[in-house]
Amino acid sequence: MSISKHTQQVKKIAKQLGFDFCGISKSEFLEEEAPRLEKWLRENKHGDMAYMENYFDKRLNPNMLVEDAKSVVTLLYNYFPELEQSNSEIKISKYAYGEDYHHVIKDKLKLFLELLKQEIGDVNGRAFVDSAPVLEKAWAAKSGVGWVGKNSNLITKENGSFFFLAELIIDLELEADAPIKDYCGTCTKCIDACPTEAIVAPYVVDGSKCISYLTIELKNEIPKSFSGKMDNWAFGCDVCQDVCPWNRFSKPHSEPLFRKKTFIDYSSTDWDEITEETFKIIFKNSPIKRTKFNGLKRNIKFIKPIK
Repeated sequence: MSISKHTQQVKKIAKQLGFDFCGISKSEFLEEEAPRLEKWLRENKHGDMAYMENYFDKRLNPNMLVEDAKSVVTLLYNYFPELEQSNSEIKISKYAYGEDYHHVIKDKLKLFLELLKQEIGDVNGRAFVDSAPVLEKAWAAKSGVGWVGKNSNLITKENGSFFFLAELIIDLELEADAPIKDYCGTCTKCIDACPTEAIVAPYVVDGSKCISYLTIELKNEIPKSFSGKMDNWAFGCDVCQDVCPWNRFSKPHSEPLFRKKTFIDYSSTDWDEITEETFKIIFKNSPIKRTKFNGLKRNIKFIKPIK
């Protein structure tokens, strides 16, 4: 069967499984990304995310993750909600409104590989959803599904940036897609709107200043220098996406598992009264469990003064 036919089948399966975009790149060393990543790490813009320093070579070379890799398939899955939070006293990032995306998308990727094997034969590869040393946004931009904006998020012309990114690295040769141009132009809305000034230059985010990092990744106390700057965010932050003009094209997702849970609209009092036992039950299948009970309490206590 031809490379062209295989490529068509991959795109067909992506659509069948509900992925909004599918782009393909040749599996090769990410030459342009190597010095950028090295500089970002050297300048300590990853904060306490020590894991970013691990597997440097693997992040840049997919052939170190999958033997004889030929193609990197990038997939985008929409999570933009139909209904946003009704209570803005304690803000939760849109990506955490429903079930944990890692499980939802990983299941789809496993099925993707199964369907691929059924249609084509012996195809070997691995699926990645924000859980391994893969530079997702770099691969997405390389495969032309969008471009990396000044806020460092992957943006599409058609539907903005509220997408989960996933990859399949496989040993099947496919037709590569071409990158598209950057459509940020002279716009600086994301830079101007960031409450903690984490976007230190166009396309450069100081992770140690980002509210998502401070409320999720940071395990110690939030530095007092951020007091009054958190804009009521208790888990993640959507500011740089909310102000992006391209997100006026965002359309609500159709994934039942990402529907808004009732706790998203809790009042400040409701959040205050959650016990650790209740936390474990309510957030069992939620991305919010990542910050753990003490982390969530810490975040809420820190943002309370600006209510």
